[in-house]
Amino acid sequence: MSLFDDGLDAAVQKAFTRPAPKSAPAQMRYLVKQLKSTKAVAQMLRISQRTVERYVKDQITKPRPDLAARLEREVKKRWQPQIRAKARRKAATTDGIVIDTRARIGYTAPIGSTDEARLRHLTVALPPQHAARLFDAQQQGAPEQRLREIAAEALKEVYFQDGGRRAGALEEVRFTDIEHLEFDL
Repeated sequence: MSLFDDGLDAAVQKAFTRPAPKSAPAQMRYLVKQLKSTKAVAQMLRISQRTVERYVKDQITKPRPDLAARLEREVKKRWQPQIRAKARRKAATTDGIVIDTRARIGYTAPIGSTDEARLRHLTVALPPQHAARLFDAQQQGAPEQRLREIAAEALKEVYFQDGGRRAGALEEVRFTDIEHLEFDL
């Protein structure tokens, strides 16, 4: 997973109305219910079908750390799909999304301006069209670099150009060396 994928997923997960299952047996039962077979869950988690059955029957309760991480990731990926879709739709149509980042941000501009990239901490509310572009690219499986470009374009328009009121000659914003990235709906 990438920094942007994880950040967007975490923002959407804040909209959940019920907590996801916490214990390994409960998570395993949920996945078996979703995928309709222990064999499918075993293949997805790269463990044996018998191991899945033992988790379902509470014969095993403590998974290895790597299995626990895969199990939690798969459960959260499938948890409350309607709530997840509703939160994305609301951000993409009415509310927008807030990006909080600490990264090296620079830009390309005409000669004579100070365009050197520098470390900045920005918290910017992005309008719905930018949230829609980010979520659409994420749904289509865009790579980390494409999500970074979309975020840079959004920061250019909203932060640097202030919706067209300043820095009209700004050409490109560079968004690199990300130390912190968090999204909020």
